[in-house]
Amino acid sequence: VASVQRVTDVIGEISAATSEQSAGLGQVNETVSQLDQMTQRNAALVEQSAAAADSMRDEAQRMAAMVATFELGPQTPAMAPVAAPRPARPTPPRVAAGSAALPGVAAKPAAAAKAPPTPPTAAAVSHDSDWESF
Repeated sequence: VASVQRVTDVIGEISAATSEQSAGLGQVNETVSQLDQMTQRNAALVEQSAAAADSMRDEAQRMAAMVATFELGPQTPAMAPVAAPRPARPTPPRVAAGSAALPGVAAKPAAAAKAPPTPPTAAAVSHDSDWESF
């Protein structure tokens, strides 16, 4: 009688473990399905991005062709197209030789050379008293 009870207990434990494994496999299956859906969405987004990039490239080429129809005159080296500048790394302030840097005191930047102001052109100067300045 005791051995029958023991076999019954073992069968019950096996049944419980099987149910737990079945529930775990169901969760894994659901997660894999969600991953598949996300992968498909990502693939669609990649296709849309590629199409948008192609469209932008084509539009840029059309715009460049339209701009090329304008005659800009001879280009000097200063007017020649250049690559976009790289952002500069911040450099630490330099201390003049012979002067000691004080902790917590920032060095004054060198005065920037200012270009002399340009005189107003005749078109910019108005002698009409009917106009008010804003």
